[in-house]
Amino acid sequence: MTEENLLEEEWKKKLTPEQYKILREKGTDAPFEGKYTYTKDKGTYKCAACDNPLFSSDNKFDSDCGWPSFDDAMKSDNIKIQQDNSHGVVRDEVLCAKCDSHLGHIFNDGPKETTGKRYCINSTSLNLEKTST
Repeated sequence: MTEENLLEEEWKKKLTPEQYKILREKGTDAPFEGKYTYTKDKGTYKCAACDNPLFSSDNKFDSDCGWPSFDDAMKSDNIKIQQDNSHGVVRDEVLCAKCDSHLGHIFNDGPKETTGKRYCINSTSLNLEKTST
């Protein structure tokens, strides 16, 4: 069975409790504590649930918001955006297009010299595949 077809009980077995809380229950990492918040390593950030390539380190920037931030996705087909009305706020949620896992949110306060977007992504929802330099 592929990741996009897993039942929630199977996700619970595949993911750590922290990953399940973030990816499947739409939780969030504590600000400034995620493993990728400050990393400068080069590579591809993939979905921690299904290994779908999501973001390049070339698009990562320091937004000082407390979570890893990217100005663009690797391929627009690899993510999807949907409206999130939780917590009394309307936001745009970022999901993995392959397995529907919650990644974070997107805002319009990113670098103006690039896309103007800030993909604010939970470290727990990512795995970095490093490239050799």
